[in-house]
Amino acid sequence: MTIDLDLLLKAYASGIFPMADARDDPDTFWVEPKTRAIIPLDNFRMSRSLRKTIRSDRFRVSTDSAFADVIRICASEADDRQETWINAEIEQAFNQLHQLGHAHSVECWLWNAESGEEDLVGGLYGLAIGGAFCGESMFSRASDASKVALAWLVARLKVGGFPLLDCQFMTDHLASLGAVEISQKAYLAMLGKVRNYAPSSDSAIRSPIRSSGGLLAGGAGLAAGAGAGLGAAAGGDGDSVSVSFGALDILLARLDDDVRGAVGLTESSGGFSSPGKLIAQLLTQTS
Repeated sequence: MTIDLDLLLKAYASGIFPMADARDDPDTFWVEPKTRAIIPLDNFRMSRSLRKTIRSDRFRVSTDSAFADVIRICASEADDRQETWINAEIEQAFNQLHQLGHAHSVECWLWNAESGEEDLVGGLYGLAIGGAFCGESMFSRASDASKVALAWLVARLKVGGFPLLDCQFMTDHLASLGAVEISQKAYLAMLGKVRNYAPSSDSAIRSPIRSSGGLLAGGAGLAAGAGAGLGAAAGGDGDSVSVSFGALDILLARLDDDVRGAVGLTESSGGFSSPGKLIAQLLTQTS
């Protein structure tokens, strides 16, 4: 049995999501919780140690390069969870949504000197519904790996103009990173404002970094600075606002001296030439 993908997308757009009682449970049911956990993107809590880890580029972080592996690991048993709610039906549906461009993953990799290859040591996946990103599950096989994956996701959503990050249920782990709990009614009101945001070309970058010029210069497509970014997106009616999950990739690819100077990243010796340092800066600044 498979989940109808149109029905699944409509359910998420209505604040409802699927779960199963166990990995091997063939039955899937729909959940509409009374309260929701969300992470306000400008209030992501980055501890000093997490900031240091991000800036050090200890992990290589990628996006959408191992979606099937991420959801498979999230659905597997681990030391900290004996059962998961992701059954084969949900896994299959999300793999199909990923192929259609709706579902995304963030992966953290560490080099394994013994094997001579990188190991997938952390990650998360979720679903984009207009201007909302519905985080589904995450895993960590190395210290801070899931936190780094979430930090990169928050930075990606900020740059891409997404106003809402849904985490479904509150946990101590999420609370430590800045998640707050709101009523389902409040969540539906927020979702209703952003669910009709349209995907845009990946060149539409919104930067929450404050700079004297207020704009990201450095090539066609680098647009919308602090004054025209997240605040403008959050205030729209959803009919004329666009978001871009891939905007951060464009910004990282253009991380050269001219762009760094345009956004005020002026450490000596090219101090912001690494991806991690840019991510840390994006999370430090608010729109």
